[in-house]
Amino acid sequence: MKQKTGHIDLWIFLSVLALMMFSVGVVYSASVSISGARHGGDYNYLIRNHSIRVVLGIAALFVGMFVNYHLYRGISKYLLIIALVLLGYTLIGGTVVKGAQRWVTLGPASFQPSEFAKFALVMHLSVLLATKQRYIRDFRNGFLPMLFWILAVVGLVFLQPNFSTGAIIMGISFMVLFVGRVDIKHLVGVAVAGIPIILVYAVSATYRWNRIMAHFTEGGGAASAGNYQVEQAIIGLGSGGIFGVGLGMSKQRELFLPESYTDFIFAIVGEEYGFIGGVIILALFVIIMVRGMKIAKRATDDLGRFLAVGITCTITVYAIVNAMVTTGLVPTTGLPMPLLSYGGTTIIFTAFALGVLLNISMFTRIRPREIVTAPEPDGPVVGELYQ
Repeated sequence: MKQKTGHIDLWIFLSVLALMMFSVGVVYSASVSISGARHGGDYNYLIRNHSIRVVLGIAALFVGMFVNYHLYRGISKYLLIIALVLLGYTLIGGTVVKGAQRWVTLGPASFQPSEFAKFALVMHLSVLLATKQRYIRDFRNGFLPMLFWILAVVGLVFLQPNFSTGAIIMGISFMVLFVGRVDIKHLVGVAVAGIPIILVYAVSATYRWNRIMAHFTEGGGAASAGNYQVEQAIIGLGSGGIFGVGLGMSKQRELFLPESYTDFIFAIVGEEYGFIGGVIILALFVIIMVRGMKIAKRATDDLGRFLAVGITCTITVYAIVNAMVTTGLVPTTGLPMPLLSYGGTTIIFTAFALGVLLNISMFTRIRPREIVTAPEPDGPVVGELYQ
């Protein structure tokens, strides 16, 4: 068989590097005041940590890029089991932050197992879908095993509690199953049965109910307090105008916007770089989405196709939801902006996943580089349908 390998998709590669490099400057600007207030006058504490994680993220990007994605076919199940163990341990020995037990601390480092779990789940679902294509529409042997893994991950994330992350993981998983040719009746049936339960769970906690009410009301009390961050974010976006107030000139970072360097980093981008800066950031995510789907379309096997769709959907959905929260279009969720927000595990795992996407692109015919010769099998040449 003659199968072409190619260069990585430069559009995605450059977009990812641009976002990560830009995050260093915007996180520094957004965090300098909070860093000084929370860390004994050390204004560089948060940016030092973030810069280290960006470097680790770039390393993770290259690791994912140069490891053949077919390797995950044999280890995806073990990676997902490790993720479930870590999620289970989080409920027992995890670190409580702001009333939620979502972090695991190992020495000087801490991380969120849910960030690892969402990509491990996408990877294993892709492997299962590729393996089960002959009987994928069978409920018991095709659909049910994948539903088990989804419910295991989502259930443990819900128990932390982390409703927004669990709901997003479930939504992305169903997107992958849909692309993987699962019987639509099975997906609809599970959705009809599960949505009422999820809605009840969503309003069962006071803080989640307050967030929902804050989004739809303008009154005082708990609802008004729950809407404070969104109001401050919109003020920041409005203050930026078309061209922004300039690098380091943000007013909202001066302790007005509590999560200015994490969940609401996009508000600081809009304030300092204006409407144009915000559009450029969103355009980079659009490039990742469009090129990621093109990679999926031209992948030479089902594993590459489903994995590319899963990774692309994960990055895109997180970016869209974060931007919608910042602009007040949906209730506050607590989801970071991929590659841009301050964080350790998020930026590292996201960069690694995008590296895997770039590795898949090397096996497409987007930019052929060389021909690797292997024994000639019976049947058509791999990828000839995508010419």
